[in-house]
Amino acid sequence: MQNKIFIFLGISLFLLSCESDPKQSTEPVVQSGNPAIAQLSQKIAQSPNDKTLYFERAKVYYDNEGYDGAIRDLRKVLALDSMDIRALHLLSDVYMDYFQSRNALLTMEHAAKLFPKRIPTLLKLSEEYYILTKYEASMRTIDQILKIDPQNAEAYFMFGQNFKDLGDSIRAINSYQKAVEFEPDLIDGWINLGQQYEKINPKIAARYFDTAIEINPKNALAIHAKADFYRNQNELNKAIELYKKTIVLDPQYEEGAYNAGLLYMELDSIQMARKMFDLCIKVSPIHIPAYFYRGYAAELLGDLSSAKNDYEQALNMAPDYKQAQEGLARLTKNE
Repeated sequence: MQNKIFIFLGISLFLLSCESDPKQSTEPVVQSGNPAIAQLSQKIAQSPNDKTLYFERAKVYYDNEGYDGAIRDLRKVLALDSMDIRALHLLSDVYMDYFQSRNALLTMEHAAKLFPKRIPTLLKLSEEYYILTKYEASMRTIDQILKIDPQNAEAYFMFGQNFKDLGDSIRAINSYQKAVEFEPDLIDGWINLGQQYEKINPKIAARYFDTAIEINPKNALAIHAKADFYRNQNELNKAIELYKKTIVLDPQYEEGAYNAGLLYMELDSIQMARKMFDLCIKVSPIHIPAYFYRGYAAELLGDLSSAKNDYEQALNMAPDYKQAQEGLARLTKNE
């Protein structure tokens, strides 16, 4: 009985520690124009103690950046079932995306205490420690995982990530090699091995990137990594072709268009560069550097009106963008 009281107190303190605004209403406001939320709200009104409905509505809020609503619903799930691990994981994701990293970490630390041998929870905790540059804590958590599963590929991959950021390339390489040994289809492991080997042995690096692509020829990240490799080796035309290939495979992959545009600029193919930056902006209307470079390309091509518009757009989103300021000053001076 005493243990149950301590568990209850721990859960209560955890939920209180994650309160971001005690004045907020406990009832989420239905987002106008979102039928999924409206439908789930109707079901919740009929079944107010169904935790699954709150969880589903939290996911819809989260997918639509309704973070306050997602947090309220997930707290309700945990009030109904304090051991709901899906809710704890999602709550941590919401906090992280809502720039509340402390609450995100507290949530995962709490989850790991509830489930000290659950590997997906420990991996997520390790990743959050890593994201927040708490490398020692991240690696301690990885050690916990490997005591439970000595051949866990993702744990070795996370070791590699930590060692890479700490500048220990030898141990990073060893960790990534262990990861792909235990999981040969781990694309991120092969990509990171290629990146680590670029300066050591470019031929070996190229083979690692090729292995990543062979595993999934439609993986835009793997192709992008090989394109970066070609760019770093000054094989710009090969890099451009691969950057453009990422756009074909994934029309929403704006970085492929952006990087191709940069290399076209370097090759003095200004018209093609402008087309790539235009494509990037169509996919991502808030890609600030793309506005600047599209403006710069327009300026070089003599389309000063378009250049001015793009420089101004970049400065509207980033008033301190020095290159855009200088570009606008050039145009204003010559008017």
